[in-house]
Amino acid sequence: MHTFSDSALTALHLLLSLDPGFLAIVGRSLSVSACACLLACSLGLVLGAWLGVARFAGRSVVLTLLNTALAVPSVVVGLVVYLLLSRSGPLGYLGWLFSFKAMVMAQAVLVLPVATALTRQVVQDAEQSHGEQLQSLGAGHWMRSVLLAWDERHALLVVLLAAFGRAISEVGAVMVVGGNIEGFTRVMTTAIALETSKGDLPLALALGFALLLVVLLLNALVALLQRWGQGGSLRLGTSGAVVL
Repeated sequence: MHTFSDSALTALHLLLSLDPGFLAIVGRSLSVSACACLLACSLGLVLGAWLGVARFAGRSVVLTLLNTALAVPSVVVGLVVYLLLSRSGPLGYLGWLFSFKAMVMAQAVLVLPVATALTRQVVQDAEQSHGEQLQSLGAGHWMRSVLLAWDERHALLVVLLAAFGRAISEVGAVMVVGGNIEGFTRVMTTAIALETSKGDLPLALALGFALLLVVLLLNALVALLQRWGQGGSLRLGTSGAVVL
């Protein structure tokens, strides 16, 4: 029996027939990752933009810790969030463990360093090009960070997409805090791991195809945004005003 070819054909049938159970898993994955990115990027963009401009004692230490956080395995993040939300943990009273909210929290913690670090690099590069001009006009740290972030808005949209891709493709954190409960906390990555271990390869492949399709769309959006953002740049008008 040609296991791969048979499984692939069945997987394509599940994908094209829009099976309700299959769609529920995909929809839950997108919802969890979208909510996590909204929370993480709301803070990460602000913090990253400020770090890209601000200069203070201990900044190198902060950046080292931030870069270290990028390499923390997702299962470790899941473990930390699990301990926080467990019954004996400081946030145990919320009752979020093994729920949608717990998965959102875990992914938000995982994505926050990504959004912060990438935003910091984008704004810092812009600061090196335009910071002195803005500073000569009296712009303080926060004003420069806002202006530079707005000027690099297309690049920051790419950061958002990168953060979403990081969230939707991870498996460890949501497996630990969500429990992979069918109909409640099962998402694409955890379902792929479970169905593969059970031997249900068609469903695992169908979810894999869906995940690859999401990643493909994200990469296409990144390419479009990069082309779209090539024209805009921050410059000074003849009167000394900032022109965006």
